Formats: sequence, structure tokens, C-alpha cells
Amino acid sequence: MSDRSQLEKVEDIEIRLLLEALFLKYHYDFRNYAMASIKRRLRQARQQLGIATFSALQDRLLHDPDMLPRLLGYLTIQVSEMFRDPSYFKAIREQVVPHLRTYPSLKVWIAGCSEGEELYSLVILFREEGLEDRTIFYATDINHQALEAAEAGVYPLDRIQLFTENHRKSGGRSSLSDYYQAAYGRARFDASLRRNVVFSDHSLVSDAVFGEMNLISCRNVMIYFDRKLQDRAIGLFGDSLSRKGFLGIGSKETLRFSSHSAAFVDFVREEKIYQRRSNDGG
Repeated sequence: MSDRSQLEKVEDIEIRLLLEALFLKYHYDFRNYAMASIKRRLRQARQQLGIATFSALQDRLLHDPDMLPRLLGYLTIQVSEMFRDPSYFKAIREQVVPHLRTYPSLKVWIAGCSEGEELYSLVILFREEGLEDRTIFYATDINHQALEAAEAGVYPLDRIQLFTENHRKSGGRSSLSDYYQAAYGRARFDASLRRNVVFSDHSLVSDAVFGEMNLISCRNVMIYFDRKLQDRAIGLFGDSLSRKGFLGIGSKETLRFSSHSAAFVDFVREEKIYQRRSNDGG
């Protein structure tokens, strides 16, 4: 075995031990995440934190409480934007919302909400469509720091042009500038957008059904899971949806290989929006 192969084998062992320590001490379970993605993120963490080995990183994690949020920042990092993939939000607006209008009250779950870009996108969309007042939005993530950022609703001003263009392409009925105030190089989204929002820690890896939802949006989260964990998450979504509720996932994600795929039907196939079958199979 070459020296490089031997080093990679040792690193794999160190990473598995590190993930086991993370689970046993803090109950964050990344053991079934896709190894290539985890390894890349942990290498970045080790380099930027100035830690020589994964074993040394594990030692810091076990003995330094400040290391947990820093490490989670690398393991759960998501690059997002408001109204990302505008055609997805346009499909929600034009094809899902007409069904949601028939309900007197609604529950929407943004799973893996990161720093809140998708949450605010959906709240604004529901406000424009007249559904916000009858809706409770649940924004969840395993990263508490990300949840705090989502609750603050503050983004760099240089991102707003992209957000605004996405909003327009999604069929926005107003100007995005109606929803934020700009100052000191930042845009702060209006507190009224959070009046019906519940922010909560929740792990798709280990936590249970979240509630009976009419719409679940979980986009570009499962791409980091291995097949077993993807299957668990999809089963959780199915159990958390009301009869004929809707599930939206990322453009590179699929339900096709899940043991729970029969619980869903394609609703807007090209945008990866599915509908849970009714109990009678319809």
C-alpha cells in the first residue's frame, strides 16, 4: 500500500471516530452523511482552525465546549439565496398555492432552513398570495447559530440584487424592497415577516415527526446524506405531511430510490415537487 493510501486509510478511521465522538457527546449524528462531503468539510475546518490532525480535532471537540458551534458551522454550511431557483417558487405560487387556498389554516415546514433565505422567500410569497395570516411557518435546522442568523433576518446588501432578480422571476407581486430596510451595508428584513414563524432545533438524522404539515420544503439538504439517511428523511417527511400535502426537494435530489417513494406522486415533476398520496391510495 502506498504512503498516500495508508494516510487516507488513517484519516478515514480518524473521521469515523470524530463523528462517533460528536454523536456520543452532543447527539449530532453525521455518521451516515456522504463521506466525500464530510471529509471535504472537515479538511477545511482543520485547515482554517489550525489543527494538525482529525484526532486532534476530536480532542478539542471533546474538551473545548466552544468547538462544537465552530465545527457545526463547517459541517452544516449551506450556500443559499432568496428565491433560489425561481422556477421552483413560481411553481409553488401558481400550482401549489391554489390547493392550499382551500384550507382554513396551514402549516409549512422549512427543514434545514440554514440562515433563513428560503424561509423569508416562502413567507413573502404567502403574504403576496394572501395566505400568510392563516399560516404557521416552522423553520428548523441542527445548527443553532444558523437559526439565530435566520431569526435576525440580516443579509449583506451586495446579495440583495440577486435576491431581487430571483423574486421577480418567481412571479413576485411587489418589490422586494417593500420587505427590508437597508443601512450600513446590510439589509434587515421586516420583523413582521417573523410573526408567524417558529424557529426550532431539529435533526433529520435523529429527531421524530415534526407535525402535520401542508407543505414541507427541504432543498439541497439530502444531497449530503447517504442513501440510508436519505431514506429516513423521506420517511419522516411522509409521516409529517397531511393527506395530500406537498413536499419540495432540491433539483439534484430524488425520491426515486427511496423505500417510501410509493407514498408520493409527482406533482410538478420538473421542479421536484411531490404530493403525498391520500390514505386511500389516491
